Amino acid sequence: MKQLIILFIACLSFGVAHAQDERFEEGNQQYSDGNFQTAIDTYKGILSTGVESGSLYFNLGNAYYKNGELANAILNYERALLLKPHDKDIKYNLELAYSQTTDKIESVDNFFLSKWVIDFRNKTTSDTWAFIGVACFLLTLVMAALFFFTNSAFLKKAGFYLGVGLLLGTMVTLTFSYRQKSKLVNRNHAIVFSPSLTVKSSPDASGTEIFILHEGTKVEIVSTLGHWKEIQIADGTVGWVEETSITII
Repeated sequence: MKQLIILFIACLSFGVAHAQDERFEEGNQQYSDGNFQTAIDTYKGILSTGVESGSLYFNLGNAYYKNGELANAILNYERALLLKPHDKDIKYNLELAYSQTTDKIESVDNFFLSKWVIDFRNKTTSDTWAFIGVACFLLTLVMAALFFFTNSAFLKKAGFYLGVGLLLGTMVTLTFSYRQKSKLVNRNHAIVFSPSLTVKSSPDASGTEIFILHEGTKVEIVSTLGHWKEIQIADGTVGWVEETSITII
């Protein structure tokens, strides 16, 4: 009986995956035919079932872009990039979409080494970094065994130095995996969806107006107080906005 239940669940999962694949292809065909709103509805229908993928968000972003909905396009490109941080097509389309937004905010320059580390970390996903980390750890154990159980001085040295290098590799790759996973779980960036958004100095409608943002601008959420969000833009300026005016990536 237990085996039959497992087989039933497996068949059911396969059937659901197959159905979702058919809907995805259907959405792609609608997009190709120029029926962008219908394609949007199809892709969103798939997402409503709990299925997520970088390709799905990317195609949804493309449909929104073609439909003239820039903020929604940027939102879905950003979500696609979270799942596929190494995808050049997503990055290109996202940059293209941002180039058409009203706000041109100069970002605070990161230290070049920090930027290089972030770019390297984004070469692949959390799962891949975790796999590499586990592989490095297992190889570290092999090098440790070589160091402790061999009689050859050369092999002992090789085992020691390689083991140290692999142990460092384990820590780095697992840290990368954790950071990539954290970006997916703790989403603290959002896209402005108001055509014109006045940022306040305090979480109150009567607060002093600091600056104005426009639709499609990306912000970082610093803190929350009631229905207000403290945000920070790329140049480091902070202020408060109502949560209904932005959408979490």
